[in-house]
Amino acid sequence: MNDRDIIHIIRILKGHLKKWETPIATALAERKSDPFKILISTVLSSRTKDEVTAAATGRLFALASTPTAMLGLSEETIAGAVYPVGFYRSKSRHIREICRALVERFHSRVPDRLEDLLTLKGVGRKTANLVLALAHRKDGLCVDTHVHRISNRLGYVATGTPKETEFALRDKLPKRYWAVFNTLLVAHGQNICRPLSPFCSRCPVYAFCDRRGVTRSR
Repeated sequence: MNDRDIIHIIRILKGHLKKWETPIATALAERKSDPFKILISTVLSSRTKDEVTAAATGRLFALASTPTAMLGLSEETIAGAVYPVGFYRSKSRHIREICRALVERFHSRVPDRLEDLLTLKGVGRKTANLVLALAHRKDGLCVDTHVHRISNRLGYVATGTPKETEFALRDKLPKRYWAVFNTLLVAHGQNICRPLSPFCSRCPVYAFCDRRGVTRSR
């Protein structure tokens, strides 16, 4: 693809976004939920379908919606509320550890610096960047498996890992698109640009795509 076409791709995908289910963290940000809810929802969403995450966060936040209140819940209670998200037991443990760190080190507030977010248990670059972008409206560039796969499939980058993709995108993707890029590519990846046998016949950006690595499609 021509690198300049990324602007057209983003515009087209924005037009299709309303047809698809909005990722849970993005939905919370659109409702102007507080950074704590966005952080915890993002932690729970890893390797979990959005509808499962949405139901789990609803149950959990009905029990506690602040770091202090969450520390009042046992790990077993948190696990029961968020089941059946993927790795729910380890995520329940991480949630309590995150809340303790927020209370003890950050005055019960979610930090707005990447370096501080990465000190929280269970928070990697993907989660930290998404929280920066959605909760704090800062220059966070979240790269998950969808962003990594589709950016390479399009031919916009040529990288081997999500971390490499993040830094490649930081060099070439205009900053004004950083916050929305993850939302668009996650929705596109869940609905059209699947990992195996993508729906190329119904892809709205097919004309721009190099289809790198695609050996079978629908």
